[in-house]
Amino acid sequence: MSDTPTTATGTQPAAAGTPAETATEARVNARKVREGLVVSIKMDKTAVVAVVERVRHPRYAKTVQRTKRLYAHDEANDTRVGDRVRLAETRPLSKLKRWRVVEVLERAK
Repeated sequence: MSDTPTTATGTQPAAAGTPAETATEARVNARKVREGLVVSIKMDKTAVVAVVERVRHPRYAKTVQRTKRLYAHDEANDTRVGDRVRLAETRPLSKLKRWRVVEVLERAK
């Protein structure tokens, strides 16, 4: 029998670097991060941010811009229209709000 201690189920604890441990390490910061432009601040503690994604058309190989309007939580109401902000994915905060403002990268001029 080996010298390592066993748990109540009779199995040995996971060693460092095992797939179970690396899976939890990979999930530490698995939330998506996006950058976009604030287009509306008419709601309280909410900013609407336009995120532009450039994708290549599968058939014609032309670069196409796709814009998504994301609703982001802005606790301090400190964003203004035209600000460039960084968003992080979060738990659902309301019917449409799934993002939060992490930082203001550039203020509107």
